[in-house]
Amino acid sequence: MDIIQILKQDYQRFPENQTYSIYTEEVYFKDPMNEFRGRDRYEQTIEFISKWFKDVQMDLHDIRRRDNTIETRWTLHWTAPVPWEPRISIPGTSELKLNRESQIISHIDYWDISRLDVLKQLFFPRSPTAGAK
Repeated sequence: MDIIQILKQDYQRFPENQTYSIYTEEVYFKDPMNEFRGRDRYEQTIEFISKWFKDVQMDLHDIRRRDNTIETRWTLHWTAPVPWEPRISIPGTSELKLNRESQIISHIDYWDISRLDVLKQLFFPRSPTAGAK
């Protein structure tokens, strides 16, 4: 199966049943909160999300491949594990670099909002009708 199709399926069921075999053993990962190497550590990060966050949803808006680079645009949503259960949303992009075998050697996430803006969603949740006209 083509790596683009695998990624589309992984985004659709994120964080469950991810296809870790598309990542090299020493994959480099970075986002605004983490930076590390290793597929095992990447798996642990996804397991953490699965265990501690509720109703996780990853909306894939766009995915494109140019040579050895895949770029995705997405929005990650989850319900925070606090008593008032605010819904958190992070829009962003990922840049995935591939080796010759089309395995991911680098996965860098960029958020369209600041870490502070993410934190603000915990304490100033948007109402379901916010922005509706």
